[in-house]
Amino acid sequence: MHLSLRAGLAAALCVLSCAAAAGETRSPREDVADTERAFARTMADRDFAAFGSFVADEAIFVGSDCEPLRGKAAVLSGWKAYFAEAAAPFSWQPTQVEVLASGTLAMSRGPVHDPDGKRIGGFSSIWRREAPGVWKIVFDQSLALAHCTTP
Repeated sequence: MHLSLRAGLAAALCVLSCAAAAGETRSPREDVADTERAFARTMADRDFAAFGSFVADEAIFVGSDCEPLRGKAAVLSGWKAYFAEAAAPFSWQPTQVEVLASGTLAMSRGPVHDPDGKRIGGFSSIWRREAPGVWKIVFDQSLALAHCTTP
């Protein structure tokens, strides 16, 4: 009987802790990191439509030629070629994420690797929270652009 009571208490505690864990909300940092990883996964999965779903209408991407792509249509047009081949030409993952105290803007950055895993550069992105749990990328820049100059 003593073991039965102990087992019952353990089961009840498990149910309570599992329910508490399920009710926990994720931090904005975790949300942005997960969003950046999902964004990167679109490249690995070769899913151009999903890639576009992360891009804000007024986004600006600065690529290797230092000319900014302004607006979602220009970004998608400029990035479509990266999705043309069966294998992804590069991959990226966030190593740092910072979020404003207001929870409305975030920065992510990390390395960019070629298909063999060799680091070929880095990225820095700015994300804007457009709705609870919905982050859109508004700025993206390659960190390998040391030759670009500011006008």
